[in-house]
Amino acid sequence: MKVLVIGSGGREHALCWKLAASPRIRKLYCAPGNDGIAQIAECLPISVDHSEELCVAAKRLQIDLVVIGPDDCLANGLSDVLRAEGLAVFGPSQAAAQLEWSKAYAKYFMQKYHLPTAAWEVFTDADSAKEYLKRSHYPTVIKASGLALGKGVVIAATFAEAEEAIDEMMNQHRFGKAGETIVIEEFLTGREFSLLAFCDGQTLQIMPPVEDHKQVFDGDLGPNTGGMGTVSPLPYLSWDEAEEIRETILQPVLDGMRMEGTPFQGALFTGFMLTQEGPKILEFNARFGDPETQSLMLLLESDILDIFLACCKGTLSQEKIIWKKQAAACVLLASPGYPGPYPKGLPIQGLDTLPEDIIVFHAGTKIDQGEWITHGGRVLGVSATGPDLPSTLHRIYHAIEGISFSGMHFRKDIGKRKEFSK
Repeated sequence: MKVLVIGSGGREHALCWKLAASPRIRKLYCAPGNDGIAQIAECLPISVDHSEELCVAAKRLQIDLVVIGPDDCLANGLSDVLRAEGLAVFGPSQAAAQLEWSKAYAKYFMQKYHLPTAAWEVFTDADSAKEYLKRSHYPTVIKASGLALGKGVVIAATFAEAEEAIDEMMNQHRFGKAGETIVIEEFLTGREFSLLAFCDGQTLQIMPPVEDHKQVFDGDLGPNTGGMGTVSPLPYLSWDEAEEIRETILQPVLDGMRMEGTPFQGALFTGFMLTQEGPKILEFNARFGDPETQSLMLLLESDILDIFLACCKGTLSQEKIIWKKQAAACVLLASPGYPGPYPKGLPIQGLDTLPEDIIVFHAGTKIDQGEWITHGGRVLGVSATGPDLPSTLHRIYHAIEGISFSGMHFRKDIGKRKEFSK
């Protein structure tokens, strides 16, 4: 079979890495990919924004399956364009992906189908939002309704901070159109985790629970990022407990989407807060997470091609998915300045001397005159599996000591929150 992966980051590298292990794949492509992905797949120089060009290329190359990585591709309807041409696609329709690209829609959906989430209000003008803030409890959460690369969420400790966040989103247009509508919601306390699931529109199968570390600095300090590191599984959430969440929350999500006339087929990512009242939904993503995928692909024993095809055919319930009984982790190495402005073109040393049991997923790199250089904010995802989380993380951090580029920074406390010591 011929498979085309859409995207260019660490998530897509991890998906390509797993797909490349399938004996059934004759040719693997990625558009546009990156120089790390180019080591295992043929990269096509086509932007993810060029839906028609991607469609033409897929038909010309006689692609049997297209796997869509980025959220903006789904929001722009790439899956619909490809399916209209008769191509098999792993990824939801534009209408189904609304769970992610409109936080306002997601909140109304959760209300309609009685799904547990934080108390909330939606606003389309700044003055009304600020009036609401005067009656709010703090801290409170301000979210841009649209896509903001994982950075459109502010936890405001005071009215002044909340007001500033609203001005940045709605008046200064920090996130463009994504901030024209905002959601203000109750601040939840507990343990935050993510539960991803393969979906075929009717049924779903969950992946191991995973936890991301979103803030840029140790101790969960600093601004939100796209994610600085992930670990899986979680000591405070058993597989049986995750299955209960699948049955009581995620299956109703899938049923609700079908009743709305927008069946969800692809990867459903649900962010949860495990509160004293039980798990509550924080947000939905309509695709694989980044860097969650980098950990999860290392744990997947089954052939992912079979799973993707089952999702496309509506036969997922017949698929037995096997996961390794191990721990996995991924630590992101970032450019100086990230998540703000950052330089590119910094030489990277040490990638050719890493142990064989360390897997490095390329997120923002490039080869220049035969040498690796930085080409993004999040540069590399250093990943591994092992019998337990502490030993796995020890090996990852030891490997990181051998990698360097000017101004490189990373969190040194991935998987070391107090809940992981239990």
